[in-house]
Amino acid sequence: MTDAEDPARQERLRRWRLVLGGPAEDSLGVAQGRDAAMDAALAALYDAGGDGEGSRTARSAGLGSSAPKVARWLGDIREYFPSTVVQVMQADAIERLDLTRLLLEPEMLAAVEPDVHLVGTLLSLNRVMPERTKDAARQVVRKVVTELEQRIAQRTRAAVHGALNRAARINRPRHVDIDWDKTIRANLKHYQAELRTVVPERLVGYGRRATAVQRDVVLCVDQSGSMAASVVFAGVFAAVLASLRSLRTSLVVFDTAVVDLTGQLSDPVEVLFGTQLGGGTDINRAIGYSRQLITRPRDSIFVLISDLYEGGVREQMLRRVAEMTAAGVQVVVLLALSDEGAPAYDHENAAALAALGVPAFACTPDAFPELMAAAIERRDLMAFAQRGTDR
Repeated sequence: MTDAEDPARQERLRRWRLVLGGPAEDSLGVAQGRDAAMDAALAALYDAGGDGEGSRTARSAGLGSSAPKVARWLGDIREYFPSTVVQVMQADAIERLDLTRLLLEPEMLAAVEPDVHLVGTLLSLNRVMPERTKDAARQVVRKVVTELEQRIAQRTRAAVHGALNRAARINRPRHVDIDWDKTIRANLKHYQAELRTVVPERLVGYGRRATAVQRDVVLCVDQSGSMAASVVFAGVFAAVLASLRSLRTSLVVFDTAVVDLTGQLSDPVEVLFGTQLGGGTDINRAIGYSRQLITRPRDSIFVLISDLYEGGVREQMLRRVAEMTAAGVQVVVLLALSDEGAPAYDHENAAALAALGVPAFACTPDAFPELMAAAIERRDLMAFAQRGTDR
C-alpha cells in the first residue's frame, strides 16, 4: 500500500499540517476545504503577519484590535473546533493579543464560549465595565455558574450529609437509628453457632438527625489576580454549602482589604460580581477578620484559599493559624481550587504552615466535596496534600 492509500498516515499528515501551519506547506501541502478554514483560524491567532484571512509569514498574531474581525474569528473557531479547544484558543487570544478591552463590548460577549477562564477575566474588568455591557456579562457568568452547580452540587450535598451522619454516630442508638451493617461487622466475634445468629454486645448507629447547625464553615478566599479561577469555584461552592441547613457558611474575600460576602450567598452570580479581582494580598488581616466569625471552634472548619504570597504581617498570620488550630478549629489551606494544574505559591509560607500541622495543597473542584467530608470528620488531610504534590 502506498502512502497515498494509507488512511491512517494521511490523517497523521493532515493533523501535523494543521499543527505546523504555513511553514509546513512545502513538505505537507496546502490545506484544502474545511482544513483551510481551520488553518486560517489557527494562523490568525498563532502566526505572525496574519490578517485574519489566512495570509501569514512568521510566528505572531493576526487579529489586531478590530472588534468585527475578532467577533468573526470567534464564530469561526466555534464552528470548526470542539468547545474544549475553543476555550483554550479564547484564553490564548485574551493573553497573547490583549483582547480584554474588546470584552467590554456586548457584541463580543455574545460571540464567546463561556468558561471559567472567561468569567475570571470579566470579573477582573468589573470595575471598568460600562453599564451597557453588564447585562451581557451577567448572562455569561450565570451560564457558567449554572453549569458548575450542576457539576458539583449533588456530590457536595451528598458528601457533607454523609460526613455529618458518620460524625454523629453513637453506640446507644434507638432501634430505628441502628446501622445494622456496621453493628453486625462490629459483633461478628459474638456469633452464636447454636442460634445461628450474632448477639450484639455493642450497637452502632446514628443519632437523631439534627435540625440545628452542626458545623460552621468559613471560606476565606484570596482575590488577587492569579487566583481568578479559584475565586469562581469558591464562590459557587460557598453558595452550595450555604444552601445546607446543617452548615452555617460564611464567605470572606480579600486582597489588601477584606469583604464579607456572606449575605449574598443565595445568588452565586451576585457573589462573583461582589469580588474585585486584582490588587495586593493581606492574608493576616483576612484571617483576623475570619476569626471573629468562629464562635464554636471545635465545630468549625476554616478554609483558606490562597497562593500564600503574603503582603501583610507574616509572623502574625502564622501565629493566628496556630491559635485557631490550638482552639480546635479544623484549618484547611488550599493553594488553588481549580482544574488548572500545579499552582505557583509561596513555598516558605507553605512549609511554615506544614510545621504547624496544617498542610497546604492544591485541590480540584471534583475533589473538594470529599475534602469537605474529610474535614467534617476530622480525618488526616495529609492524603490530600500528597495528592496535590503528585499533581
